[in-house]
Amino acid sequence: MNRRLVILGAGESGVGTAVLGKQRGYEVFVSDFGKIKETYKQVLIHNNLDWEEEGHTVAKILNAQLVMKSPGIPDNAAIVQQLNEAGVPVISEIEFAAQFTEATLVGITGSNGKTTTATLTYELLKDELNVALGGNIGKSFAEQVSENRYENFVLELSSFQLDGIKNFAPHIAVLTNLSPDHLDRYDYNYQKYIDSKFRITMNQTEADFFIYDGDDSEILTWLENHEIKAKKLPFSLHKEVAEGAYIKNNELIITLHNTKQTMPLASLGLQGQHNIKNAMAASTVATLLKIRKATIRESLERFQGVEHRLEKVLKINNVMYVNDSKATNVNATFYALDSMETPTVWIVGGVDKGNDYSELLPLVNEKVKAIVCLGVDNEKIKRAFGNIVDLIVETAGMEEAVKVAYKIAERNNTVLLSPACASFDLFENYEDRGRQFKEAVRQL
Repeated sequence: MNRRLVILGAGESGVGTAVLGKQRGYEVFVSDFGKIKETYKQVLIHNNLDWEEEGHTVAKILNAQLVMKSPGIPDNAAIVQQLNEAGVPVISEIEFAAQFTEATLVGITGSNGKTTTATLTYELLKDELNVALGGNIGKSFAEQVSENRYENFVLELSSFQLDGIKNFAPHIAVLTNLSPDHLDRYDYNYQKYIDSKFRITMNQTEADFFIYDGDDSEILTWLENHEIKAKKLPFSLHKEVAEGAYIKNNELIITLHNTKQTMPLASLGLQGQHNIKNAMAASTVATLLKIRKATIRESLERFQGVEHRLEKVLKINNVMYVNDSKATNVNATFYALDSMETPTVWIVGGVDKGNDYSELLPLVNEKVKAIVCLGVDNEKIKRAFGNIVDLIVETAGMEEAVKVAYKIAERNNTVLLSPACASFDLFENYEDRGRQFKEAVRQL
């Protein structure tokens, strides 16, 4: 009998799962509540898959044996609740695809830095291993599993993807850090969000590894109160660790199985404390997977970061324009503002996911000369910073925001897009937002 697999959401993860499901003998039906992008539609048609858009036919969904839900669909969506009541298992793409590969899996999650860390890890591995990058970044994990040509995967994993796992167990798990994010999806309960991130290690065994920020108080508190089976490897900027990574005398030191590797910090291509941490996490993974020290060092020197993360766009009239569209929460913006070395015109705003802006106040006071709001509702931003920034301007779209910033900025200033919010009010996603920013800067 063909098992019936229903897929909710025909984006990257949904369409990848559909292709893999059909390949593995499932009867597949894809249902999207919105419109399906033309590129994805063509893949569905090409693979002779059954699909629908702009609505769910409940009868064709509830008769599934298994449902893969795209990470963007919340658990409280009506169709998901109906599936739960009917007792149909609802899982994520990561859970579905993992059962069809024997590859070594590296899973990377965290509130910030996970894209940079995952991309950097992939860069460190790719010269010596047969490896693919996927998950919340690039091509879907499921689609790449269907190609059946990779022995290793580096997966960037969001909390939403981890919410939908049951047996998924990466050989190496990385937790970059924790700070409040997506609280709108977790009943505004930070503890629920933290527990969701730690699902990355729940199925690991004593033969697996858990790499984490040993300076992060939330991570340390959770580990004090919960047992995990995997071998713990912290990385720290402030203390020496017996096994893991730390900094001493401006060198990055990695200790594993009683052997030490060192490399000078000055040679890192990425600067800033958060990037040193990303490099520590990635280098620990590479060392575990027996990548040569020279390869690790060369890759770290070469790596210049990822698009939309503190990406220098252009210098115009001695004003640097920086695209940090990927900063979708307060903590990410904290890193961005912290790295600013000249007076900054800060473009901020979007869909607020329960943000607390108070931790930014000292940095904004020190670094920001003007705020340009970019969102449908900016009241919270104006309330938070109205007393410490003299000039706050509201704008209706990216082009206007960039033009206003251009007028305000003076020589040797920086214009920083670091929204601290999700992008769905005015943009498709943070990539679209970042590209629109870059285009608007080039049009100046």
